[in-house]
Amino acid sequence: MRAPAMSGPMWMPSDPPTAGRLLAWHPQPLPVEPLACLLALALYGAAVVRLRRRGDPWPIARSLAWTTGVATVAAVTCTGIGGYGMTLFSVHMIQHMVLSMLSPILLLLGAPVTLALRALPTAQRGRTGPRELLTAFLRSRFAAVVSSPLFTLPLFIASLYGLYFTPLFDWAMHSWAGHEWMLAHFLAVGLLFFWPIMGIDPAPHRPGHLLRMLELFIGMPFHAFFGIAVMMSNGLLVDWFAHPPVGWHISALGDQTTGGAIAWAFSEVPTLVVLLALLAQWYRSDTRAAARADRQAGRDNDAELTAYNAYLAQLAAADRTAG
Repeated sequence: MRAPAMSGPMWMPSDPPTAGRLLAWHPQPLPVEPLACLLALALYGAAVVRLRRRGDPWPIARSLAWTTGVATVAAVTCTGIGGYGMTLFSVHMIQHMVLSMLSPILLLLGAPVTLALRALPTAQRGRTGPRELLTAFLRSRFAAVVSSPLFTLPLFIASLYGLYFTPLFDWAMHSWAGHEWMLAHFLAVGLLFFWPIMGIDPAPHRPGHLLRMLELFIGMPFHAFFGIAVMMSNGLLVDWFAHPPVGWHISALGDQTTGGAIAWAFSEVPTLVVLLALLAQWYRSDTRAAARADRQAGRDNDAELTAYNAYLAQLAAADRTAG
């Protein structure tokens, strides 16, 4: 028996998916995702404008990364992908992978926390403003816990296996609020996992580059194993996608296998992007360290030369006095 439709006027597509339908607008009971995306673009843009009016530069690459990240969120929640993700496991897995693996990386490349700290005004003495609240959060024990690998790695792994291998997924899909929670969960888990690894924004934990690479490589195999487990499953993992529309001639088990292949293959590109970002940071860090060492060596040499010249001057003065 087909899983019951979600409460509210959520669009359930009646035609097989095509490129045009996947990119079509996706009607929603409440336009939460479009409004959230517009708000994210507006706040980021306002902060950049504030910096530029103050005469402070902000890299255009970061603005492009943030805009692209918001666009990927909109692409899988505000278009037909969101609707077909309610009917086909494979399309849902595309939605999941983008929200948890691609969008967070692009958003973090935009350095939103750094931008906020630079753009928000400092509150007057004795008062607490948004900047002070953000700083307090970054220094809080809560932020230290949620950004620790001991928290982010288990959460990242549990969000895959705990969602699809338990009744939690079917429970979430039976209501609009549950579905919205699930989408927000995908994005939040990805942000928490990649935040300390990327190392672009301030974070309570800032391990070295090798440790961050290790954390990345520890998490990715579990992601790949999840995709393989879904591909090799002989039965359906969730009941919601058990009965795709008959006219589409799609096997539910075959579609689930396709979804597993998507999950297995999708981790390669985000891993490469993060690895390249870490290597670039490592190179810049070593370059800055070498430049500092050269400047310090130059100052030491100058000091030694000055001391040696002073010593020679003293000898010359002593010779003149003796003569």
